[in-house]
Amino acid sequence: MITNKIRSKKRLSAFLVLLATCFIGCGDSSDFEKVQTRSKPVSLNESQSAPDATQISLGEPAARFELTDQEGNQFDSVNLKGKVWMGSVFFANCPGPCFRENQAIADILREIDDPNFVAVSLTCDPENDTPAALEHYADRFEADPQRWKFLTGDMDVIKRVGTKTFLLPVEIGVHSERGAVFDREGRLRGSYHLLQEDRVERLKKLIRDVLAEDDTTAKAEGPN
Repeated sequence: MITNKIRSKKRLSAFLVLLATCFIGCGDSSDFEKVQTRSKPVSLNESQSAPDATQISLGEPAARFELTDQEGNQFDSVNLKGKVWMGSVFFANCPGPCFRENQAIADILREIDDPNFVAVSLTCDPENDTPAALEHYADRFEADPQRWKFLTGDMDVIKRVGTKTFLLPVEIGVHSERGAVFDREGRLRGSYHLLQEDRVERLKKLIRDVLAEDDTTAKAEGPN
């Protein structure tokens, strides 16, 4: 009897540890996902008073970066110039939220079927997410490699792009579940949470609004 109780406690403890690991290893840490300005990543305390979703003043175009896509090809962000694009962060071994995040992106790409709109997803687990692993993962979403880039490479570059360009937290296995929208000049225009239906609707509106702009309109009016 005593032995059975000890075994039950051990199994319960092991389950709780596994559960805690899942939550710690993958999640956007909602207290750390808000965006207020383009000048710096937001801190934990700042995020608590930040707006639920953000559109911002026009800033400088995103800094150039180079990584490797799911087909093993070098990806240079200069190729995004002239396109509206959405950046996000994930990792393939995420136990749940990442799949939902990327399913939302897949739905957005199907609904906004415009070759001038591209999704750019960075892995925060580059050691495991090789190009071959990302290609296999992308196939789950029937991702068109011309419109949806799954990128891997040096973690320092990934962290720089995530924190300085997307303004989203990035650590190994830890990320935000937001989509950050950039205009044709590479300027960050806003970001919304990808796991909340009403925010996804706002995200799609922002994408459509930015797609409808030409450069003259964007410079004159700024974000809606």
